[in-house]
Amino acid sequence: MPAETRVPQSLNLYDKAKQRIAGRTHLFGRRAELQAYGFSPLYSDRQSGGHFGDVDGHDYIDYNMGTGAVLLGHAYPSVVRAVQEQAAHGTGLSVNHPLEIEAAELMASIVPCCEMMRFCKGGGEANAIAVRIARAATRREKVLFCGYHGWHDWYLAANLESPTNLERYLLPGIEPLGVADRLRGSAFPFVYNDLASLKTALETHSGEVACVILEPARSFLPAPGFLEGVLDLAHQHGAIVIFDEVVTGFRVAVGGAQQHYNVKPDMATFAKAISNGFALGAICGRREIMEVALDSFISSVYWAEATGLAACRAALGEYQNGSVCRQVWHYGGSFIEGVRKAINESGLPAETVGLPPYPTLVFRISPEQAAPLSTLYMQETARRGLFGGPGFYFCYQHTEEDLISSLSILTETFDILSRALREGAIEKYLESPVRQQGFRRLV
Repeated sequence: MPAETRVPQSLNLYDKAKQRIAGRTHLFGRRAELQAYGFSPLYSDRQSGGHFGDVDGHDYIDYNMGTGAVLLGHAYPSVVRAVQEQAAHGTGLSVNHPLEIEAAELMASIVPCCEMMRFCKGGGEANAIAVRIARAATRREKVLFCGYHGWHDWYLAANLESPTNLERYLLPGIEPLGVADRLRGSAFPFVYNDLASLKTALETHSGEVACVILEPARSFLPAPGFLEGVLDLAHQHGAIVIFDEVVTGFRVAVGGAQQHYNVKPDMATFAKAISNGFALGAICGRREIMEVALDSFISSVYWAEATGLAACRAALGEYQNGSVCRQVWHYGGSFIEGVRKAINESGLPAETVGLPPYPTLVFRISPEQAAPLSTLYMQETARRGLFGGPGFYFCYQHTEEDLISSLSILTETFDILSRALREGAIEKYLESPVRQQGFRRLV
């Protein structure tokens, strides 16, 4: 532990975790080495609305929001009430529960491509199931992808072919340890907003591609005609198109990016906001594709566990009238406007990219400066009570007071970052070790 630390209880718990929890944490992004060590909170024991508190007694405006899983707000009353009421009646695991059908019908009324669906427990799992169904439906094996799609073998197999295939989407240095070598040559990346790269990949593997899976929008937005072009090219080659809407679902529009951009894929995956932080994921798609699941062994006792479905029903009910999306878009728009003003005033070489519900702050600096500057950003925002960024997720319960406080914190932080860059001495301002980047150095 550092001689001086802002979060001693967090670091004590993290030290204990290394004795019992393989990898110390269940989500890679929560590793202490990726944060401003000694400043960033590592353990939280209370969350409410758009805020959380850490075990050291500090309070934060939360712009991580469960890595985007919490769209309504932490401990949102109607969702908590639905889960508590259902838990009192059991989790419904011995036989099927009516909530399965109720939640599925709600999804079908909201998501354009949802004719049939399956539930599961998370986003990576949803993508793995979608790929399995697509392979079964086409009797083909190869997958073309664009974006981040989880930790499962079908995806990490891309790095068996080349160790840099996932660098653009996941992390540098990922070694596919534990992934069977026989999966080599089964998954290949293409470049977002570059239809020529997709066309080349489809032609190179003509007649072998089961599906094309992509995030329809993330930090960068689709160029006019790109999403439509993906569907056209894939269908010309007999491949299924899957939109990974784990992040965009219910946030970009009630029906996801497919509704926002008016482009209906063959299949789509959802998780995160589908149940406002309770464990649930979903795979939706055209009936003739999804019905193949009847003949493919895809099964788990927990996928239709009733408290998750109750959370889903309550969350979807909140989303249906569109007020959640409108509020998050409005808040994000005001946030971006304020951040751009602070950037201009500070002279910091940075910009915001992405859509208002989840923008990203990008520093336009050299690769050598990236890790020190992002560490300094984390250090100074944590010191002032803000957690989140350079990627930000907003929730329905973030307030005008949160916005004003956040912009004040970011203005002060940008001034420090700009000064450190002008002086060419970022390390002089750091009180924590430089955060680690990539994967290889952490394992």
